[in-house]
Amino acid sequence: TSHQGGYSHDAVVHALQKCGIRHIDTAKRYGCESLLQKAIKESDVKREDLWITTKLWHSDYGYENTKKACLESCERLGVEYLDLYLIHWPDAHVPGKSNREVRAETWRAMEELYERGLCRSIGVSNFLISHLEQLKEDCVITPHVNQVEYHPFQRPQELVDYCRSRDIVFEGYCPLAKGEALTHPSIIQLAKKYGRTPAQICIRWSIQNGIVTIPKSTKAERIQENCKVFDFTIAEDDVEILNGMHDGRHVSWDPSLIV
Repeated sequence: TSHQGGYSHDAVVHALQKCGIRHIDTAKRYGCESLLQKAIKESDVKREDLWITTKLWHSDYGYENTKKACLESCERLGVEYLDLYLIHWPDAHVPGKSNREVRAETWRAMEELYERGLCRSIGVSNFLISHLEQLKEDCVITPHVNQVEYHPFQRPQELVDYCRSRDIVFEGYCPLAKGEALTHPSIIQLAKKYGRTPAQICIRWSIQNGIVTIPKSTKAERIQENCKVFDFTIAEDDVEILNGMHDGRHVSWDPSLIV
């Protein structure tokens, strides 16, 4: 789900009931946590079979605010715990305090939520190596996940390698580059070669690169299409073609200017 036309009740129910999807990624920022509660209930999928991720928005950073925001997200989602809770963004926007100070204070609250079992795992989103290094110095628990933009035009391999070296799961959002990848001639050519859609090529490539991949759609037929990526493999030389398309562009936020 996302905040820009990123929610459809029918699509979520369809994804859960018909496609076998069990991982829902949302955020306070997206404004659909309470809508998801209704869709989950309607789907009749048991809570323990779901993996629910939500994110802490920067207006709630800080030790006490973080704990309160987590409970509020749980309430809106109608759950007693979160499978994964992420700090949404490295920039804190808190007057008089450095981003580093606020991130450390916020992370200490996340560690407490994890220790209490309110969050089964905790992580960050859009964090670069510099942000992760600071957190390593300031805090005790290493983030379990770093969720970052990942698609053929934005393949931050140094960050992926860094996360792997520290047992941080790298999760990639925007695998289709907000549609930009679907019209690229090389991706269209590979789609024809494998008898697949450009979206399936991008998602399969991301998975083969070892990335936890979270595509987004509000259309039932697209969700179905995005799921059909486990019955074929892209050859190594074609993976290399896609790897070589990295040009550093962001279709979402660019965190590189944040200290």
